[in-house]
Amino acid sequence: MPRSVASRKVGGFAALVLCLVPATAFAQELKAPDDETTLKGEANGLSADAVGKRAAETSYQAKAAEQTLRGAAARVDAAWAAFLPRLTTVASYTRLSELTPPTLGTLVGAKTPPGTPITDFNQLITTPLSFPILLNNYLLQATITVPISDYFLRINQNYTAATHARDAAKYDVASAKTKSAADGKIAFYNWLRAKGTVIVAKLALEDQKTHLTDTRNLATAGNATQVDVLRGETAVASSELVVVQAQNLLDLSEKQLRIAMHVDDATPVVSGETLDAAALPSVQGNLAALINEAQSQRFEVRSIDANAESARQAAKVQRAGAYPIVTAFADGVIANPNQRIFPQTDTFTPTWDVGARITWSPNDIPTALAGAADFESRAANLLAQKQVIRDGVAIEVTQSFQSVQEADFAVGSTEKQLASAREAVRVARELFKAGRVNSTTLTDAETELTRARLSLLNARIEARTARVRLEHSLGRDSRLVQLNP
Repeated sequence: MPRSVASRKVGGFAALVLCLVPATAFAQELKAPDDETTLKGEANGLSADAVGKRAAETSYQAKAAEQTLRGAAARVDAAWAAFLPRLTTVASYTRLSELTPPTLGTLVGAKTPPGTPITDFNQLITTPLSFPILLNNYLLQATITVPISDYFLRINQNYTAATHARDAAKYDVASAKTKSAADGKIAFYNWLRAKGTVIVAKLALEDQKTHLTDTRNLATAGNATQVDVLRGETAVASSELVVVQAQNLLDLSEKQLRIAMHVDDATPVVSGETLDAAALPSVQGNLAALINEAQSQRFEVRSIDANAESARQAAKVQRAGAYPIVTAFADGVIANPNQRIFPQTDTFTPTWDVGARITWSPNDIPTALAGAADFESRAANLLAQKQVIRDGVAIEVTQSFQSVQEADFAVGSTEKQLASAREAVRVARELFKAGRVNSTTLTDAETELTRARLSLLNARIEARTARVRLEHSLGRDSRLVQLNP
């Protein structure tokens, strides 16, 4: 087989399988060859969606947001508990110090059994008048308080504010998860880009080695100079350096991918996706409609809406402090001695009472209105931020949509560029071996081939990452997360 044909075979397709082969076996793997940038995946390998889902599930940003959600849910429970009448119970024992009871006067009476009439013959006696002091005091009391006015002015509004704050926290969790999922997908495609770069670098190295071999043969035949040989050896050394640099980039990209998925270095990572252009999903839609969709679906916008409504409800709670507070109450008491019995007796006596009270202080008005104004300003601030985010989303969607269009066009353009560069190398190599062009001409053609390979690889990666960014900017990746009710 002519060496020029063999060198084209070296640009083989099998070398682009997503597992890097050892250097000794690399030449044997370069056997099929039309498309050096179509990376074929393994049957049980990873997909971008699988990586995104794993990244969303293990995201530490999402875990932090989940703890914020947990606190917001607890505040909702606390706000709901405020609807219940307040029950207060008291149990106490008091030991009083001993003292001599005061004398209230003197009673004069006959010394006869109770109920016996007093006659002139009964002997009258005097008795000091005093009441016993019970030193041991026992009390059991239960009080129910119903905040009547708060039901209309505070409690429901506070519960609504807490509910909206909890909803905002849910959206924040979902936003963190979708962001981590998108970053994980992009890390996956960057890893594929690094794999393809290593393969392209090795293909370029093989081209330079073939070039050097041809140059040495021509130099032996007297058709090339020693300078050409030295130049070829320099090109091989430079290509070897590029391979090392590409391998380092691959190692870094794989580490970033593992961090995104939070898997250790012992876990095997292989790809199950192909970079075939036919695998790209089509993107359709009107840009204005896509922007409207994103502005209504993005979790960041929905979170701000919920936080703003929470602030408005909190302002109502603060404003309620300017109004009188109406409260109903009821007490049940079992005491020994019971303070309502006079004189005191050493017995447990139950009593009860019910009532209502109105409390109001003019001093609370300025504080209440200032607190309401504070929360209203927060709501207005959030609405202003919402408009900023909506504008940012519009720009993000526009850029992502344009990136998809440009990347799709670049795929077709670079495919033609690669075919042209491949043919140019074939012709230049044939002419070089025939002595009709110098080594520099062939080197330039090989450089253009390497550049075309990288351009097509990057175009196919960009076509996928642009779709990931567009899907995230539209909020369509919400399917990766689930909002709990």
